[in-house]
Amino acid sequence: MSLPETPLQSLRVEGYAIVSVDHTIADRNGRMPNALRIDADQRFFAASLDVASAVAHGRYSHEQQPHSQGRRRLILTRRVAGIEPDASNPLAVLWNPAGCSLAQACVSMGVTAGVLAVIGGTAVFGEFLHIGYDAFHLTRAGRARLPGGRPLFPQIACGMAPEEVLADHGLAPGPVQVLDRAAEATLVTWRR
Repeated sequence: MSLPETPLQSLRVEGYAIVSVDHTIADRNGRMPNALRIDADQRFFAASLDVASAVAHGRYSHEQQPHSQGRRRLILTRRVAGIEPDASNPLAVLWNPAGCSLAQACVSMGVTAGVLAVIGGTAVFGEFLHIGYDAFHLTRAGRARLPGGRPLFPQIACGMAPEEVLADHGLAPGPVQVLDRAAEATLVTWRR
């Protein structure tokens, strides 16, 4: 099925991630450890997703929030040629960015305005760097270390910090918000 190309002028792409000191979003097994589960960040994340039009993530990522089942979602995968409905979830669309545009994928799930919340993993965050973020909400867990963990962006494996990657892709940091002093957790929203 071929859908017309539709501009998504009213759709904002916003990334959401919490990273360890060593720039990782999960341990070496791909699991998000408790060290990255900071209550203030979880509240910010849940409230943001509750007002998003849809979430975008990979096959193994999931927000695990109370309202998760009611959200429209775009699941990035190489297992489909372009876009296909997800047989296990009527609110989800499987999308291969190599097979069709973001506009086509969003139109297929009925989302053309609001916020598309990108929530990971590494390859998904990297794919949207090329598409373009309007904003990226980066939380740092200043006490968490995950040696050998999964990086936020693919470029981190080459020694770049998340902030350098975001700046290289045209985003600028806003003010630092302290979410939890004891956990040394801070949030910076980067915007285009």
